[in-house]
Amino acid sequence: MPEHLDFHYQTDFVLESGETLPGFQLAYTTYGRLNRERSNVVWVCHALTGSSDFTDWWGELFGEGRLYDPADWFIVCANTLGGCYGSTGPLSMNPRTLKPFYHTFPQLTNRDIVRAFDLLRQELGLEQIHTLLGGSLGGQQALEWAVQQPQVFQRLVQVASNARHSAWGIAFNESQRMAIRQDPSWASDSASAGQEGLKTARAIAMLSYRHYRCYEASQQEPGNSITDNFRAASYQVYQGEKLAQRFNAYTYWLLSKAMDSHHIGRGRGGIRKALERLTASCLFVGVDTDLLFPVEEQQALHQQVPGSTFARIRSTYGHDGFLVETEQLSQIIKDFYEPEEVKQHRYENTEV
Repeated sequence: MPEHLDFHYQTDFVLESGETLPGFQLAYTTYGRLNRERSNVVWVCHALTGSSDFTDWWGELFGEGRLYDPADWFIVCANTLGGCYGSTGPLSMNPRTLKPFYHTFPQLTNRDIVRAFDLLRQELGLEQIHTLLGGSLGGQQALEWAVQQPQVFQRLVQVASNARHSAWGIAFNESQRMAIRQDPSWASDSASAGQEGLKTARAIAMLSYRHYRCYEASQQEPGNSITDNFRAASYQVYQGEKLAQRFNAYTYWLLSKAMDSHHIGRGRGGIRKALERLTASCLFVGVDTDLLFPVEEQQALHQQVPGSTFARIRSTYGHDGFLVETEQLSQIIKDFYEPEEVKQHRYENTEV
């Protein structure tokens, strides 16, 4: 079974902005065991509203008889810094004030987040990662990490993501933050601040996560007699309510800003120069109906990374296809691994 653990970093952590966090905690999940050579590590980076429990939101990839069987692999995923599933975030207690951070939590970038991940990696004594895997925001973080620490990662699988967040994506995120700002409670210091605005933000986000064909197939009315209370309208309300029950507006705001900040070429002479740092074997995967991270972004990465592989998921789900079409994604990753013998990583009689 997956094991849920915590990592505590008790030294001041200086952020890219120059601000400082007085230490932090990362909640993380592991599944499987290290082999003797410590060569069977898969590290997963989650999407914006995900948690460290990858078996919950990407479960079809992990488990007995699946692509990443815990009998063969040691899988790690950390809840992002700034998150709300056990890692230090805006609702955490600030040890300097003995009050929750709320609006005083400093802004993070993906570079800050992966530096925190790397401190956990070092704590776990993992010198080599066989595969670094992430989608969407997690894919941005995975690419940034592989650029920061190229000697660590042997393979990078980036799904439905990019090298720099687009103006289109930033505009979507700002529209969502506008909805949160319009919530009168957002100005307060409370755990529920901005929750009504968060519901609207999530409804806006769904229009970027899904595709026209997906809504037509699943939310169109079966008849032609009604003039109000449409299925598609109630679906938007449902999605907003659902997220508000498990997430908070502070973290949504913070991580959407981190997504906006993503630019691997910043301070490195541009994207092409930054990509030259990569030593991992790279697979870039796109979803053919993705409106938020269109396939052109993954193709551009493939074109700029010599020897890399590009693959396309076919789906009516839009961006969310990277979470839904796990059978296709599993086969794509299997093909990427060929001709290596995946079973060589089995830990039988080689446990540490």
